[in-house]
Amino acid sequence: MKTTYGFSRRGPDRVAEELAAVLLKKASFEFKALFDIVHANLRERNAAGGGEEMLRLRAYEKLQNLVRAGIVKKTGKEYRGDAAGLRAFLETAAELNAKFAAGIHARTPGAIPAAAPAPVVVAKKAPAPKKAPVVKKAAVAKQAPPLKKAPISKKAPASKKAAPTRKAPAAKTSRRSK
Repeated sequence: MKTTYGFSRRGPDRVAEELAAVLLKKASFEFKALFDIVHANLRERNAAGGGEEMLRLRAYEKLQNLVRAGIVKKTGKEYRGDAAGLRAFLETAAELNAKFAAGIHARTPGAIPAAAPAPVVVAKKAPAPKKAPVVKKAAVAKQAPPLKKAPISKKAPASKKAAPTRKAPAAKTSRRSK
């Protein structure tokens, strides 16, 4: 089972948290019923922005991510949550929400926190590029001369007859009534 769930630094993922909270119940849900519950809960919290169809797409994507992570089991068209995995997911989400609220997430991308040791970088020496062989002028002169083409005769040999020519089809004229 995958123990981590990818988060972006945009802020708390309310849709995934709400999906996990609803699936923590022992019931199985089809996606439509699950989305109706999640949408109602997000509207109560005033966190359902962007339109219902966009929210439906985001919720389905989050649900599939939870299925791939092994936190939710899919049987046919029904989804059932794994209690231990969902609790771990919600704990991780709560930690990230606390860090977001404290502003810890807002560091520059290249900055290393003071508590973390500096990474050790071991540089490997790249192998020297191979040199192309040097062509000597004497070697060029020893090459075989190019082949000469046989002259093309203007007359066809007597044994072969010329192919009969085909007549072009007559041009069609349009029939217009006057």
